[in-house]
Amino acid sequence: MNRNELQEVVTPAQSILVSTRPGEQSAGAPGSSGLSIDIVVNRQRRQLDVDPRASLLDLVRDHLHLMGTKKGCDHGQCGACTVHLDGRRVVSCLMLALQADGREVTTIEGLAGPNGSLHVMQQAFIDHDALQCGYCTPGQIMSAVACVREGHANSVAGIREYMSGNLCRCGAYVGIVAAIQDAAPRMQGAEP
Repeated sequence: MNRNELQEVVTPAQSILVSTRPGEQSAGAPGSSGLSIDIVVNRQRRQLDVDPRASLLDLVRDHLHLMGTKKGCDHGQCGACTVHLDGRRVVSCLMLALQADGREVTTIEGLAGPNGSLHVMQQAFIDHDALQCGYCTPGQIMSAVACVREGHANSVAGIREYMSGNLCRCGAYVGIVAAIQDAAPRMQGAEP
């Protein structure tokens, strides 16, 4: 097969090459089965067919339509796509969806309580004006929750160091640190 027999197809997640020969499909082409994974997302078990090249970010946004997780740099440098995998923070743009097979993913949408009440950290971000444009906020909150859970919220320096992987172009860092300091004692008393 040569380049002239291939057609570029643009999907929301990526550009892929698809054979234009009648009756022939390339791996990952629209209509192909992909690989099956079993994953728990925001406390709901899902069985999904995914393209082996799809990132966890693409799975969350493009397939599950959970739009809170943002695509910022797509290189693991900004933290906008931060989610929790088995309770630990990960930048979902650098992780293949297949790597989440058999694991539990929590996105910003999954932080809310069962009755829809805001998580303590979400409320603290509101109370301390820890956002401006809001684009980085979901990733900031997911990292902030992990910061507290992993015991890094004991000092301003510790918070700043732990949160240094999450960038805010608007510069809301003072409010972010204040929100984490405010939420930390309440989280430690309320979470298992």
